[in-house]
Order: sequence, then C-alpha cells, then structure tokens
Amino acid sequence: MGFNIEEELKKLPAKPGVYLMHDERDVIIYVGKAVSLKNRVRQYFQASRNKGVKIEQMVTHIARFEYIITDSEVEALVLECNLIKEHRPKYNTMLMDDKAYPFIKVTVQEEFPRVMLSRQMHKDKAKYYGPYTSAGAVKDTIDLIHKLYGIRTCNKALPRMQGKERPCLNYHIHQCPAPCQGYISKEAYGESVKKALAFLNGSYAPVLKELQEKMNTASENLEFEKAIEYRELLNSVNKIAQKQKITSSDMEDKDVIALAADKEDAVVQIFFIRDGRLIGRDHFCLHIAGDEEKKEILAAFLKQFYAGTPYIPRELMVQYELEEKELLEEWLSARRGQRVHIRVPKKGEKEKLVELAQKNADMVLTQDKERIRREEGRTIGAMKEIARLLGLPDISRVEAYDISNISGFQTVGSMVVYEKGRPKRSDYRKFRIQGVQGADDYASMREMLTRRLSHYENYPDLIMMDGGRGQVNIALKVMEAVGVHVPVCGMVKDDKHRTRGIYYNNVEIPISRDSEGFRLVTRIQDEAHRFAIEYHRSLRSREQVHSVLDDIKGIGPARRKALMKSFQTLDAIRRASVDELAEAEGMNRRAAQQVFDFFHVDKSE
Repeated sequence: MGFNIEEELKKLPAKPGVYLMHDERDVIIYVGKAVSLKNRVRQYFQASRNKGVKIEQMVTHIARFEYIITDSEVEALVLECNLIKEHRPKYNTMLMDDKAYPFIKVTVQEEFPRVMLSRQMHKDKAKYYGPYTSAGAVKDTIDLIHKLYGIRTCNKALPRMQGKERPCLNYHIHQCPAPCQGYISKEAYGESVKKALAFLNGSYAPVLKELQEKMNTASENLEFEKAIEYRELLNSVNKIAQKQKITSSDMEDKDVIALAADKEDAVVQIFFIRDGRLIGRDHFCLHIAGDEEKKEILAAFLKQFYAGTPYIPRELMVQYELEEKELLEEWLSARRGQRVHIRVPKKGEKEKLVELAQKNADMVLTQDKERIRREEGRTIGAMKEIARLLGLPDISRVEAYDISNISGFQTVGSMVVYEKGRPKRSDYRKFRIQGVQGADDYASMREMLTRRLSHYENYPDLIMMDGGRGQVNIALKVMEAVGVHVPVCGMVKDDKHRTRGIYYNNVEIPISRDSEGFRLVTRIQDEAHRFAIEYHRSLRSREQVHSVLDDIKGIGPARRKALMKSFQTLDAIRRASVDELAEAEGMNRRAAQQVFDFFHVDKSE
C-alpha cells in the first residue's frame, strides 16, 4: 500500500519526538525534533507558510515520513543528534569533520601510575588533562614527562608482576627507574608522579630551574654530552611553557565559538580554554543552505559537536542569542553532570575573544574556498575528465583490481574503490585465490571478478583493470557470464612499469601526463597494487610462522602467540630450555617438552 501523506498527518500525536523524512528511494533526507509532532510536521505541507528555499526543495522529495515519540524535548534533542550522526541526511546542516580530541591520562589509581594518551574519558579514577587539538603535541609532552620524571611506559600490572621479567631498554638508558624490578620504592616513584602532575597543571618554574642548574654543573665538570642533553630538555620545556598562554583571568574552562558563512558553506572556529589557558583551537566545515540564519547554523553545530565530544566545559561563549538556548543548556548540563552556560559576551575580554574567533573563521572560509576548488580538481574534476575520455556520461564510483603472487605461491587479488575521486577504504576487498594452481594471472582475475560480481550488488560506474586487452577481455567475459554490464577499461603501463594510457573499446587512449585525470589513474593503479602486495606479504608471514610452530603437536594459536610474545623470535624459542618454555603464559611442562623435542630430537631416527 502507498503512503498517503494527508492521512498520516491526521494521525500525528501532539507529543514531543523526532520525525524522519524519506524520499522515493526510502533514503532519510531530513531529521528534526518537535515539542509537538502534530504541529511541527504539518507545517512542512502547508502551502501558506514561508518555509525557505531549502525546505521548499526538500518537501518536493518527501515520499513518506515516520516519527518516534519521546518523553521530553531534551530526549528528542538527544535522539535527533544521534540520528543525524548515523544517517547524515542531505537536507540537515551537516558537520563535515568527525574528530576525537586526545587527552593526557595519568593513572593515579595505580600503585605505580603511568602517563599516556587517551582518546576518551572513562570513569576509572584516573586524572585527565585536555582535550588538546594536536595529537603530536600531546605525544611530545608525554615523551618529555617520561624523560624528565622517569615515569614508566610499560603496561605491567605492578607490583604483582615485579621481578618476573627483565627490565626494559628504558632502564638501561636511564629513562625509567625500573619499578617492575622493585628498584624504586612506591613512595619515591610517587614523588616523581607528583612533579609530573604539577608540570601538567602548568608549574614549569621548578623544572626549568632544576634543568638549568644541572646543565651548568655538567658544563663546569666538562661533561658536555650531559650538558647538551639537559639543554635539549630545557628547550623542550620552554617550548611547551610558551604555548600555555593565559587568556582568561577567571581560570575557568570554556569554549569560544564563532561562525563565518556564505551561501553554501560555513566554518565554525573554536578556541579551547582550560584552566584559563588557550590549549588549542580548531575549525569545522559545514554544508548549509543559502537561506539558513547564522544562529540556526550555530545551534545545529553545537548539537552535533557536543553530542560526540567526551568533554564539555562549564561555559560556551557564542556570537548569537540562540532560540533553543535553555534547551541546549539543559541537555549539555545533563551530559556534563554540572551546570553549563551558553553566553553571548557584550563587552570586555570575552567579547574580544569571540571577535578573534570570528576573524579566524572568516580567514579559514576564504582560504578553504580556494583549497576546496583545487581539491575538487584533483578528485571530482579528474573523474569527469576520465568520463569525457571514455565517452561516459558520469563517473562517481570506480573499482580497480590487481593480482599478486610469487611464482604462483599464495595468489591473492585486491579490489580498491574510489568514490568522487577519493579512496573509500571501507569498501576495499581482499581475495584469496583458491581454484587456480600456479602463476596464472588471467585465471586468478577471472575467479576474483566472478566472486565479486556474483555476490555484491553495489556495482561501480567503471571497472579499471591493472593491464591492457587481456585483462579487460577477462572482465567482459565474466560480466557476460553473470549478466552484469559495467564499462571496463585497462590501465596500461609502459616498459618502465609507469602508467601510459587507458585501454577502452579495443583502443588505447593516451592521457596527458600533466592532467588531473592521468594523476588519478596513476593513484588508483598504485593503490590497487599496494593493497594486493600488502595482503600477499601478510599471508606469507603467516605461512612462515605456521610452517614451524603450528606443526608442533599440542601447540595451537593461543600457545603459539604466547611463545612468540615471551621469546620474540623463533631462534630464541629454539635455544630455550624446557623449564624456560614452561614459564610462558598458557604453557605447561608437557607442551614445553613437545616444543623442545620438535627442535632438538633427530626426526630421521
């Protein structure tokens, strides 16, 4: 039965909830929330209302709608955020970036704490610092803390694992005091952790003074290598200290958010302020409709961004008064577990920060227009160029295939996918060739294409084969057998194994080496080859390990893994005694004896 919009509108409840608009292909094209579903959804279909260009266009594509009732408007807001993120509807203002910001995590709940990078905050009693916008800067800071304070980098369960393994390299190069061996007491190690925490809280003066004194002493004692080492550490601390500039006198956590927009695109700039320090900034690009108000765009951004970020500060400073301010504050406060305020500063330091964020957003939008234009030339423009060369109306999705083997050993195939000129790695496929003996690339390609075209219905606009006439003919025969019709071309290489042209409809079509189309064909060909080679290499490695350890009676995947973890190499396993083998995790005396006998008993007797 068809969906009768007029009849379904009559059934809408006057309750809060979320509505989803579907097009004729049943694709979700818009998600919205409402205090009253009955009133809100009916508005889309009332001719008298001024809905704006975007909504007018969307309504012409609505084939049906559905709705989900919630207990409150806040619940509807949460559900709306989740559904937009999952379905990415065409007519919603969409946040294009999906970033997870790193934290510095200190495991103070452990007896011998560690300092590490974390992408999420967990309720695990650890201390978290951040979030930071640069993972590289976080890694540099963590490395510096390890060097300065001798904080361990291993993940051993201490003190339970103390003395069970040898100290690692960090102990021997004097970067860890080896708590894994009990060489440092819990109290002394704890003092180092306190200093590291003070450093993360911005207390740089003590360590700067200490490093300066050590550098001077080493220099006076003619220990120039040590002096250089302290100088490098001193420079690193100074670099980090200079980045932590005070930007707010109230020492509060806040995000400063400002927007710049034109008819199609918007950029939101955020300054992240933690403990009064500007720890970083970032910008986000959004696709918008030309008639959307800036405060609507900003509200849509806040919903999508703070639905996904693990940390919400106490205060958000924005440009515009938002219609849903109270609702957003209630939702954000529930996510944070404490009161969150959204404020529009009117004067003083805070207003200047918002103005600065807006200037940055304006600059990024202007620069990104040129960058986007160049990027589209490399991707969508290159696809259009290839389509013109082949006489095809349009190309969006391309699949490319390659075969890899060494003298017929473990032949594998690869399928790489490009959509709109960019690799879509989630759609890549690996094929382990099963029905072909020896090095027969044509037969291997036939098996791979038959399996792909027979089992997956999402066919591409163009298939690209790594080779010329022979490979293309194989593909055409397979498609004829399975009843599929997709344009096929070959990527032809010259004598030096470089891309030369495209073979299509029994003709080799040359491509200008200076064109974006040529560069894209080269990238696709190289990517298909790389993907096949990597898969083949992984299978060879697995086969080599299998041929030795898996042939030992009583040694399965778990024990094999445990042995390799304990001894690192096959030579070390071969040299180990029965007692040493038995100490590996999951091993017993009987299994250890079998491994020892395998390597030492003469099998010819």
